[in-house]
Amino acid sequence: MASGLEERARLGVGVEEEDDDERPQLSAAAAMALREFLEQRVEGEKGEGDGCGVELVAEDWRLSQFWYDERTARELAEEVARLASGLDGAAVACVACPTLYAYLKKNSPDLPAQLLEYDERFGQYGGDFTFYDYNHPEELPPAMKHAYRIVVADPPYLSKECLEKVAKSVSFLTPPEGSFLLLLTGEVQKDRALELLNVRPCGFRPQHSNKLGNAFRLFTNYDPADRLGCWDRGAPI
Repeated sequence: MASGLEERARLGVGVEEEDDDERPQLSAAAAMALREFLEQRVEGEKGEGDGCGVELVAEDWRLSQFWYDERTARELAEEVARLASGLDGAAVACVACPTLYAYLKKNSPDLPAQLLEYDERFGQYGGDFTFYDYNHPEELPPAMKHAYRIVVADPPYLSKECLEKVAKSVSFLTPPEGSFLLLLTGEVQKDRALELLNVRPCGFRPQHSNKLGNAFRLFTNYDPADRLGCWDRGAPI
């Protein structure tokens, strides 16, 4: 997950940060570890499978970047590949979720995938990278309009404003009918996610390499049946 705000990219002394309830929170131990290793590069998911040549850059907490752990990235990548296998010529848009992109390139290198990200360090991915600022949700290349049958989105903030803008991006990217959406965000967004994107929570619980204090959920616009814990029908909506 990565930020779309220019102010965050320039974050420094004297710059007011967002309210704590709108940004993912690291545990104290994880925050300390993240600060210590912020400048280190990580390969793939902690050195696993570098055959595809796709690397993740180091997390930058100032850009609200928290990479998924191995289990989360692997299971999401498997689900996306399964969805794509049932669609003719499907392409995937990874909105602010570079960990998933890296795992897709590792496990399904022939599956067309585009990473939409604010952090221009990901320009190392060449044509698979598109600069994305959620404050301008539809300022994307015209060729991307309605071009993606599968979209996975991980908004950088846990706020209504951020989710509303990301929802506009999703609408831009997907065709009017017949698309699959996977949304990863805080559980506090449950009601907003249903209202804005018509997605419901799954039993699957995303986790991050650096443990966050916020409870995260996976939401989908389709029932994954026996996968991903299926829709959590016991969750109030």
